[in-house]
Amino acid sequence: MKPSLSFLLALLFFLGQAAGDLWDVGPPLPSSSSSSFPGVDSGSSYSSSHSSGGRGSVSQFFSNVTGFVDDRGTCQCSVSLPDTTFPVDRVERLEFTAHALSEKFEKELSKVKEYVQLISVYEKKLLNLTVRIEIMEKDIISYTELDFELIKVEVKEMEKLVIQLKESFGGSSEIVDQLEVEIRNMTLLVEKLETLDKNNVLAIRKEIVALKNKLKECEASKGENAPLVRPSPTPGSCGHGGVVNVSKPSVVQLNWKGFSYKYGAWGRDHSSQHPNKELYWVAPLNTDGRLLEYYRLYNTIDDLLLYINARELRITYGQGSGTAVYNNNMYVNLYNTRNIARINLTTHSVAVTQTLPDAAYNNRFSYANVAWQDIDFAVDENGLWVIYSTEASTGNMVISKLNDTTLEVLNTWYTKQYKPSASNAFMVCGVLYATRTLNTRAEEIFYYYDTNTGKEGKLDIVMWKMQEKVQSINYNPFDRKLYVYNDGYLLNYDLFVLQKPQ
Repeated sequence: MKPSLSFLLALLFFLGQAAGDLWDVGPPLPSSSSSSFPGVDSGSSYSSSHSSGGRGSVSQFFSNVTGFVDDRGTCQCSVSLPDTTFPVDRVERLEFTAHALSEKFEKELSKVKEYVQLISVYEKKLLNLTVRIEIMEKDIISYTELDFELIKVEVKEMEKLVIQLKESFGGSSEIVDQLEVEIRNMTLLVEKLETLDKNNVLAIRKEIVALKNKLKECEASKGENAPLVRPSPTPGSCGHGGVVNVSKPSVVQLNWKGFSYKYGAWGRDHSSQHPNKELYWVAPLNTDGRLLEYYRLYNTIDDLLLYINARELRITYGQGSGTAVYNNNMYVNLYNTRNIARINLTTHSVAVTQTLPDAAYNNRFSYANVAWQDIDFAVDENGLWVIYSTEASTGNMVISKLNDTTLEVLNTWYTKQYKPSASNAFMVCGVLYATRTLNTRAEEIFYYYDTNTGKEGKLDIVMWKMQEKVQSINYNPFDRKLYVYNDGYLLNYDLFVLQKPQ
């Protein structure tokens, strides 16, 4: 342990006093010139500046040294020190102050380190928010009011932190000022994005409400002599001439697991007994694009939009994104097999399993751009279907009508359309419609097969999409919509059918 400064100075002072004592008293000298004290004559005095030899080094420590012989012949010497009183108390006070300052410095340094870590964390959050907003600026993805509110909350939290940091630093620093400017810019950007609403989803929803109100007013005020208009086919019925067009996509929401879960399926349950019942399901696959492990059920579309009131359930045996829901049952391909299963959504248990005869599986004949979807379930006005391929069909699409309770095959049709060249397929009134990719922003309904007549042919109905790949398409007969899983985003389309002449 090193000695303190006050201890060293006190020791030096003590040694100085001891040296002075040695010089105060000397031995008696004879009166003759042969003095025992060399270099000093009788009655003479000298200064330390004149001394030399062995005692010259001693004189460096003293400002003045004098000596003389008194009447008794005794040599008397005196030493004058520059400052005989050393300020020990002031040194101790200085040492105490230095120690207190050191402790305070260490405490403030630890605070600075803590704030630096906090700044680093919030810099990462700020970077993540910046990336999200850049995506919102560059892409045409729709965001709901909830997304904007969540971003605003995060920005406000960072604003509070910056204010606390500035107060703690007793002023401002360069990094805190920079963060404050970036957060302020982000706040303005979020407000601007919310105002612009690039996809116009919120504006469109408001316009739809306004249009519905106008329609109600129109119906209430129309006269008895209004012209007769042929009604559209009733939803859920097949009194039409087939699909002729689709609407532009409406972005409902990103799947609840996030951007990384690009593969999966979603839709609305169709029940022939309760056609207007609302039950929405979302089944994203794991990031391997193969295993179906979790799915969620929502009782209303608003719950789905806000990610609330969901029933999240786990299974460990689903494979691919060919899932469908019909009459409160989920139908899946069992993992690593050609077996199919019916899951009761009330009890969340496997009610029935069945082998799909001769079906190719494990990515043998899946759709283009989508792996592990060899077996694809479909629902329409006529019930439950399954679309697949066999080795005997050389990869062409095979359509089978299933008993939705026992999963037994009721009938089968063989098409001339090679399944891996199609991007997906769905059923409407017993007619298979297949899609293919035109480019990163458009699909095309290019092929149909009518199980009612055995006829097949070509179509050219363009389906616009939000992202590059379509993973699944599910049709709901009641609202006559297509529910499309598009690289993690949940889209839906209105179908337009050809009205048969009366």
